[in-house]
Amino acid sequence: MSSAQYASLKEKVVLITGASSGIGAGTARVFAKNGARLALCGRQENNLKKVSEECTALGAREVKSLLGDLTDLNCCKKIICDVIEHYGQLDVLVNSAGRLLNNTIENVTPEQYDDIMNVNTRSIVFLTQYAVPHLTKTKGTIVNVSSVVGIRSFPGILAYCMSKSAVDQFTKCVALELASKGIRVNAVNPGVIKTEVHKRGGMSEAEYKKFLERGKETHALGRVGEPEEVGNAIAFLASSESSFITGETLPVDGGRHVMCPR
Repeated sequence: MSSAQYASLKEKVVLITGASSGIGAGTARVFAKNGARLALCGRQENNLKKVSEECTALGAREVKSLLGDLTDLNCCKKIICDVIEHYGQLDVLVNSAGRLLNNTIENVTPEQYDDIMNVNTRSIVFLTQYAVPHLTKTKGTIVNVSSVVGIRSFPGILAYCMSKSAVDQFTKCVALELASKGIRVNAVNPGVIKTEVHKRGGMSEAEYKKFLERGKETHALGRVGEPEEVGNAIAFLASSESSFITGETLPVDGGRHVMCPR
């Protein structure tokens, strides 16, 4: 899949979380094609190594891999410190790490709720906090990966919907708070994207295949999306081509958020 080319991203230091798979990996590949210097954070060592090698082959100026669990705030601090120690600066933070679990108000457990909120919301809040002093120096950008469920309601994934709605509000609040520092903050809201997140959330292979087929009807464009398509939108929001955009939550969902059942 072709990627947009943004000259302003060349040599930029870009930290991407959740980079060992899915949207994070797709985004890493897009930034690699734009000649960025990458810091890729993930929990799956073998996958992270593979993505790092792909990014090098695609044109990344340099790639540093960072293993870590972002629910551990000490790990969040260490990741930022490692990036600054290695590169000396931070220009772009892409908060892509996330988790999906199926639950409803009748069966969600405290452990599930805390797990989803810790990964999808709490880690973003504090990783961003630790990154702000360095992004202030570069007048950098932040792009958060939310979801169509942040702006539309769906049954059966209660805690996930809540966590992504919180990400959207976080994006808007922080955009206002950091505007005076020259830092822009935006989010993307993907629809169904071909990743492993749904299977990791409990779907069987057969259920996932049926889910993707159903996506032809639930997305106005008649198909589900690819990780690099979300990565292209993230690259745009991180580039100087979007220099007058902040506080935006941008659907990248094939029109799903504007559809209504008939």
